[in-house]
Amino acid sequence: MVKTDTNQNHVSATAKYVRVAPRKARLVVDQIRKKSVTDAFDLLHFSPKAVATDVEKVLRSAVANAYENNGIREDDLYVFETYVDEGPTLKRIRPRAKGSASRINKRTSHITVTVAPRREA
Repeated sequence: MVKTDTNQNHVSATAKYVRVAPRKARLVVDQIRKKSVTDAFDLLHFSPKAVATDVEKVLRSAVANAYENNGIREDDLYVFETYVDEGPTLKRIRPRAKGSASRINKRTSHITVTVAPRREA
């Protein structure tokens, strides 16, 4: 998928090689999409999912990037886009009965969060 972004105010942050399955991370990421940044922080802080702390770190980084690079305050931002891509899979072996073995896939994720300033109508 090729992303073309005409608006230069969109600021993103990415965490790569996070040791969580993408399927689990997408459950958390889908909850904060199109929400204000303060609401997203509240959702992530009180989420029972373990990956919520990693997503919160990425969101904090995106907000910091927006402030440092473009001077946009946190109150003016909302979560424009979030997605989780699949990273490389670590393949491990588990011994089984009669000398055989089974494969265990330890999946990794690339988490991306993009924030943008809210447009006043």
